[in-house]
Amino acid sequence: MSTRQAPIGSGFGASTTASEVISGCDLRGKTAVVTGGYSGLGLQTTRALTSAGARVIVPARDHEKAATALHADGDVEIEEMDLLDPASVDAFADRFLSSGHPLHALVDSAGIMATPLRRDERGYESQFATNHLGHFQLTARLWPALRQADGARVVSVSSRGHEFSPIVFEDPNYEHREYDRWSAYGQSKTANILFALALDQRGQADGVRAFSLHPGVIIDTGLAEYLTDAELRAIGLIDDEGMPVIDAARDLKTPQQGAATSVWCATSRQLDGLGGVYCENCDIAPLADENAIVGAGGTPQPDHMPPGVMPYAVDAEAADRLWDLSEQLTGATLP
Repeated sequence: MSTRQAPIGSGFGASTTASEVISGCDLRGKTAVVTGGYSGLGLQTTRALTSAGARVIVPARDHEKAATALHADGDVEIEEMDLLDPASVDAFADRFLSSGHPLHALVDSAGIMATPLRRDERGYESQFATNHLGHFQLTARLWPALRQADGARVVSVSSRGHEFSPIVFEDPNYEHREYDRWSAYGQSKTANILFALALDQRGQADGVRAFSLHPGVIIDTGLAEYLTDAELRAIGLIDDEGMPVIDAARDLKTPQQGAATSVWCATSRQLDGLGGVYCENCDIAPLADENAIVGAGGTPQPDHMPPGVMPYAVDAEAADRLWDLSEQLTGATLP
C-alpha cells in the first residue's frame, strides 16, 4: 500500500482555478498531449497549458468539434485518435514519435461515465477500455518521447467514483457477472489510480513521474450524457430550472475549478521528487476510510462520498497485477 498519501499543504483549495495554478508558470518550449482536450476539463487544461506557452497536441475523434472548440486558443494542434481503436492509438503515437520531439506532459483526461453495456471490437467493456486500456496503450507507445523529455509527467484523471468498485480481476469485462454501469465506471477509475502508481514505479528512474486525481464533480463536461435530468436532480447536480449547482465546498465545481488539479499535477514544482500519488483539490489526498465506501447500488450521491483515496486503489500488488493484465489485453509494453 502507498504510504505517501498525505497532504503537503499546497496553499490551494477546492475553489482554486486552473488559471490560478498556472499563474507565473513558463512552459515555453514544452510539449503536452491532452486527451479529451477539446471539451470539459480537458479543454480548460489545454487552455491553461497554452496560456503558459506550451505547445499542446489534442487527439480527437471528432476533428470538426475539436477545431470549433479550440479555434481561438494558442499553440494547439489537433490530431485524429480514438481510444477505443488500438490501431488509431498506435497511428497517433507513431506520428508523434516520428517528429522526434520530447513529450513533457501527457494528460489522460478523456473518459466516459455510466454508459450502457457496450464492447469494443476486442470484446472489452467500453468504460474499462476507454478510460483505462486506451490510455495505457497510448502511454506505453509514447514512452520514448516521455523519456526523452528528461523530466516528464503523466497525469491520469480519475474520480472519487473509484469508490464504487475495486478492480475485479476475475472478470474485468463483465463476461460472467451482471453489468452495473456505476460499478463499471468505478472499476475504470480505480484502474486510473493504480495505473499511475505502477507507471511511476517504472518511470521514475527515467525521470517520468505519474499522478492520478479527482477533479471534482462537474456537470459541464459531457460525462453526464447517459444521465437523465431526473437523475441529475437526484444527484444534486442541477436545480429545478436545470441549471448546474456550483458549490466547491461540496465538491460541485466549475470546469475551470475542476481542471485545476490536472494542471497542478502536470506543472507544479511542489510535486518535484514525488509521484504515484492520488490528488484532490490541488493537493495530495489522504487515505479514505474503506469502511465508508458507498458502493454502486443505485444513483450515487456526491455529498455522501468520502474524500481521499480508497486503500485498494493505492495497493502496490494490485497495481502490478493490473499492469500485467493491461499488457495482456492490449499487447502494449514499455520499450
